[in-house]
Amino acid sequence: PPLLGCGAGGAMDRSDFDYVIVGGGSAGSVLAARLSEDASTTVCLIEAGGRGDGLAVRMPAGTVAMLPGRPRINNWAFQTTPQPGLNNRRGYQPRGKCLGGSSAINAMLYIRGQRQDYDGWEAAGCAGWGWDDVLPYFLRAENNARGADAFHGAEGPLQVTDQFSPRPVSRAFLRAAEEAGHPPTADFNRGDNEGVGLYQVTQFHDAARRGERCSAAAAYLHPVMQRPNLRVITRAQATAILFEGRRASGIDLRQGRQTQRVLARREVILSAGAFGSPQLLMLSGIGPADHLRQNGIQPLIDLPAVGANLQDHLDVILSWTSRDTDSFGFSLRAGLRMPGHLRNWLRHGRGMLTTPFAEGAGFLRSNPGVDRPDLQLHFVIGVVDDHARRLHWGHGICCHVCVLRPHSRGTVRLSAPDPRAAPAIDPAFLSDPRDLATTIAGARLTERIMRSPALAPYLDRPMFGLREGMSDADWESYIRARADTIYHPVGTCRMGADAASVVDPALRVRGAEGLRVVDASVMPALISGNTNAPTIMIAEKAADLIRRG
Repeated sequence: PPLLGCGAGGAMDRSDFDYVIVGGGSAGSVLAARLSEDASTTVCLIEAGGRGDGLAVRMPAGTVAMLPGRPRINNWAFQTTPQPGLNNRRGYQPRGKCLGGSSAINAMLYIRGQRQDYDGWEAAGCAGWGWDDVLPYFLRAENNARGADAFHGAEGPLQVTDQFSPRPVSRAFLRAAEEAGHPPTADFNRGDNEGVGLYQVTQFHDAARRGERCSAAAAYLHPVMQRPNLRVITRAQATAILFEGRRASGIDLRQGRQTQRVLARREVILSAGAFGSPQLLMLSGIGPADHLRQNGIQPLIDLPAVGANLQDHLDVILSWTSRDTDSFGFSLRAGLRMPGHLRNWLRHGRGMLTTPFAEGAGFLRSNPGVDRPDLQLHFVIGVVDDHARRLHWGHGICCHVCVLRPHSRGTVRLSAPDPRAAPAIDPAFLSDPRDLATTIAGARLTERIMRSPALAPYLDRPMFGLREGMSDADWESYIRARADTIYHPVGTCRMGADAASVVDPALRVRGAEGLRVVDASVMPALISGNTNAPTIMIAEKAADLIRRG
């Protein structure tokens, strides 16, 4: 049936398009904007959530309302399967559910990873994905407030800036890290991110919207929603990929109680993320044949790697209460200050409400023998307990540490043959013992920084059982009881040149025609940092690959 009167965007009332994109997150927003630049090309973007332009998204501090998923505001709020490495706890996996995807609910941190990450992709068979190949796409995307140079762009849609109002305690963290022997760096995005500094953030720095979050949708998609060749359908969940033989021909979707069909003349492109893209492939008959049959799905293409190779950054947090109230917390003084913070943000785009919360950064080596930083620190101006799902009276600070290139590998599988059912997510955290050893080393290193003199005026007492003189066994117990994701799942539709990969280096699904995957799921290996900027880069490069055919 024709697709009439649903969604937002151009004036088209039609059910057939050149390109149909599933997922309006960091990758899908970029693709829809770039592909629709050609007025002779028609594009349909299907997004399960809303427009992603409400106050909670635009105000950076609004992430504290969206991240916990209670209630679910722009958030799928997934859970993992019980994790043996984490005392059989179920982990939490927040994922953005609106235009902009996770870039609409994250901490806005702009990090690319290391040069060696991408050169490693290329060495593993992903021709055209080395650092020198992908750097131009990072530059194309970026509008950096510092201006253009060999490593940064100043004319792209994605606004990147230094933080407007970092807290004094974050600068104290940097001094503490230097006291502990770690070098400062002014730029984490030149291919070598070693050192400590303040994160740059994806935040508007122009006069009109200064201080607002610059999600991928705000950067790329919202400004072009009225293009006559672009149709954006929101609050519509894709339920199956349609095929003519092995050629992808469209998408079935459900919007409210109605089902519709959108046809693709050229390609169907999945940009539903590390969980959504493999789930939709499997629901449509592409994946491990035995698993599909167990769910009553007739295999179309037996592709065992679909949903395999899941990698994520496991994160452990060291927290202290603080006597300093110039941080994010819950107190009478904080409540009295909130109206002033709101006025400052509305009028000037500055102040506490512009914070990414994770203000201080560190990319450090767990020991001198590793060839590049294998640990990342996020210094946060508040106490984060269970992804901000448990709140505490008073003020505090914390520092997160994660292992950047984990050895553990997990899976995404179907929990049921129903598109409305959440996928079965098993990151297999700490299933490789090397990850535990590196996490313990990272926790010890982080504790030394936090106990350095520069932070002493800000610290009161450690929280959640943290104490001085912990043994390796103590740290293991602490990590298994408290660690969880820092929100960087990738790899479940692995790119490669080998027949066992899910997509080839042009991101085409093996064994199918007219079908690509463009999102973080194609990363063959997790990069050394936050994954939003690399996902936007992947989509920028994919737009060129698609236009070339």
